[in-house]
Amino acid sequence: MAALPEPGAMTPRPFRLERKRRETHDTWTLALAPLQGDRLDVAPGQFTMLYAFGVGEVPISVSGPPLLQTIRAVGPVTQALCAARPGTILGVRGPFGTSWPVEEAKGRDLLIVAGGVGLPPVRPALYHALDHRADYGRVILLYGARTPEDIVFRRELERWRSRMDLEVDVTVDAAAEGWRGKVGVVTTLIPRAALDPGATAAFVVGPEIMMRFTARALADQGLAPERIWLSMERTMKCGVGLCGHCQFGPSLVCRDGAVYPYPAIEAYLGVREL
Repeated sequence: MAALPEPGAMTPRPFRLERKRRETHDTWTLALAPLQGDRLDVAPGQFTMLYAFGVGEVPISVSGPPLLQTIRAVGPVTQALCAARPGTILGVRGPFGTSWPVEEAKGRDLLIVAGGVGLPPVRPALYHALDHRADYGRVILLYGARTPEDIVFRRELERWRSRMDLEVDVTVDAAAEGWRGKVGVVTTLIPRAALDPGATAAFVVGPEIMMRFTARALADQGLAPERIWLSMERTMKCGVGLCGHCQFGPSLVCRDGAVYPYPAIEAYLGVREL
C-alpha cells in the first residue's frame, strides 16, 4: 500500500509572479518567488502543481532555479497562468516526482534529446551538467521543434551554440521562409552526433511518439536501454499518487515518474489508449 502524502503536500503555498518572458506565440516562462518560508528545493526534472486561484491547477515541470516554470497556453488554467501579470499570487504544491539521474550519468557523455516544449523540463539537467562540466564527457543537445516559430529558449540556444564545451544541433519539422537550419524530425540528428554508445547516457523528453522513436533509435545506435531515461509528461491531477488520473501501466506518473528508465516503460509505450 502506497504511503499517504504529507499533510502539506495538498496545500498550495502562495508564490508571487515576479516576472514573465514570452518564449513563443503561446508559451511563457514565469519566475516565481515564495511569499513565506524558504524557496523550494527542486531537483532537475521534478514538477510542481501550479494553481491559478479561481481557475484550477496543472502540473508544470520546473525549467530553472529558483522557480522558473515554462508554460504553453493550451487550456483554461494554462491560459490564465500565461495571462497573469507580475505581482499576481499563484499557488504552488511540490516539488513532486523523480529527477534526471545526473549523478548516475557522471563520467559518461551526456546526450539530451528534446522535442518542442520538452526542452524546459530537461533544461535544469543541462545547466547542472554545464555547472559541473568536469563530471561529464561530451555534452550534446539535440532539439527539434515543429516550426522555427515554436523554438523555445531561442536566445539561450544561440548562447549554447557559442560554447566550446557544448554541442548543439537544432531541427524543425517544417521550415518557414528564411529558415537556414536543418529540416526533419529530431531523430534524424542522432546519427550525425557520432555517439560512443558504450560511454553515453541519454535524457529524452517530448511528445510520447517522439520519445518512443528516439529511444528505439538510440538503442539501434548501441546505447544500453538502462542508460536511456524518458520523462513522461502525462496529465496529472493530484501530484501525490492518490487520484489515479496519471496511471501508466502499473505505475502512477506523479509518484513513480515523471522520469523513468526506458526498460521500465518500454512495453507500455505505443499501447493504444493506455
